Amino acid sequence: MLIKEELSRYSRQMILPELGLAGQEKLKAASVLVIGAGGLGCPVLQYLAAAGFGEIGIVDDDMVELSNLHRQILYNHTDIGQPKAKVAVKKLTLLNPHVKLKAYAERFTDECAINICRDYELVIDCSDNFSTRYLVNDTCLSLDKTLIFGSILQFEGQIAVFNHFGSVNYRNLYPAPPTENINCVEGGVIGLLPGIVGLYMANEALKLITGIGETLSGKLMTINALNNSVMVFNIASEKQAETSGINVLKKGDSIKEIDKITLNNWLETNSKEVVLIDVREDFEHEDYNIGGINIPLYDLENSIETIPKSKTIVCYCQTGQRSKMAAQILKKNYTGEVYSLKNGI
Repeated sequence: MLIKEELSRYSRQMILPELGLAGQEKLKAASVLVIGAGGLGCPVLQYLAAAGFGEIGIVDDDMVELSNLHRQILYNHTDIGQPKAKVAVKKLTLLNPHVKLKAYAERFTDECAINICRDYELVIDCSDNFSTRYLVNDTCLSLDKTLIFGSILQFEGQIAVFNHFGSVNYRNLYPAPPTENINCVEGGVIGLLPGIVGLYMANEALKLITGIGETLSGKLMTINALNNSVMVFNIASEKQAETSGINVLKKGDSIKEIDKITLNNWLETNSKEVVLIDVREDFEHEDYNIGGINIPLYDLENSIETIPKSKTIVCYCQTGQRSKMAAQILKKNYTGEVYSLKNGI
């Protein structure tokens, strides 16, 4: 039941017929766990609290650092050296005293994962490393929790909803972690990008809890802040099966993957029939590449005519994820064989 002050606080969104009083009461009854109170966590937490989500848990074992402040706008210079989770609770309580907030100033590990997640109906992964992402995913699967995923790097962001009524999970998209962890510390990130991606994640949370609109369940949205490109891909629901160094998705669009050893053999024996396409950004290609032509993912659809015909195309990128998206685009517009380099370069 909403009290008078809450009715006034949330009145502008309650006017919306899709939300209404019933939707706002669902938000008040909701319990959400946010893992990571950094770049993505800050905007997610601020908008969840402002929207009136009744209970929010915050997991983060980091301290506020000076280098955080260009993108983690929940904090300021007076918070440097203090635990993010505890500072976040104080700031968000000032934003909305009607929200119940709990800080878990600890690392999300195997030992605590299930105990922390158990009491929340929705989990939002705002972490910045692969080991945590896989642990969050697997924990949500074991507890049958819906998971909202987001990631950022440089100018690109990704958003998806996993395990919603048994839909695909993070491992359907990324079956195994890459050999190297790439995050904002190594790769950099523009400060506004976490805000853009975080708002989309908070928006997914609101829709999931209230049951309105269309969500990103089973889909991957990619955003490029440098050129304003937004793309949405369907995620295949079956894991890839390995055959002679080549993986093929069994369901949905046929996307073939080739491993590095097989690719090297092809290049040594029949290089004239293989065309490599680096689908990373120009500056990434200039920094390091394995040859071929450079067509950034977001320019690919408009550059089909520039690709040699009747050749075997192998797309590659840093981790093998953008190249899979590129292969999906090419399969709809190209008659020859198209592959993605597994796990990237």
